[in-house]
Amino acid sequence: MDYKKYIEVVEDFPQEGIRFKDITTLMQQGDVYKKAMDDIVTYAQEKQIDVVVGPEARGFIVGCPVAYAMNIGFVPIRKEGKLPREVEKVDYGKEYGKDVLTIHKDAIKPGQRVLITDDLLATGGTIDATVQLVEKLGGVVAGIAFMIELTYLDGREKLDGYDIFTLMQY
Repeated sequence: MDYKKYIEVVEDFPQEGIRFKDITTLMQQGDVYKKAMDDIVTYAQEKQIDVVVGPEARGFIVGCPVAYAMNIGFVPIRKEGKLPREVEKVDYGKEYGKDVLTIHKDAIKPGQRVLITDDLLATGGTIDATVQLVEKLGGVVAGIAFMIELTYLDGREKLDGYDIFTLMQY
């Protein structure tokens, strides 16, 4: 399916010069959103995934329906201070500073095959930090799935060595 025709490109958002790819227009089309998630589920099944992980908040938009369709668990990755129990954390660099991502220490069992999901692969920083968290807990990153990849930002290079699936590329 040509998913790009369901993505609204918003000029100069959130700042001048940015061409924002809005996935909400795809999600509003129930049959298209279902097909997109089904395509990611097919990929995940081929990778024999045990659990799905996604960083807040847009990783939830992809990861939760995939986990539900596969009848497996979903593990949220949250910003520091958002998870109530003991966490593992990773500091990572962003365009304008640093941030911290966390995961519950008991969320991934050693050896579990993990699919990481998010809406967009840009520079790869958030997903690289997510990979580090999964691996700190002994999980095996069997695949990483995105709705959109911005190839001109070279995020795939930061995730070299990991299997990456995308529905569309810009």
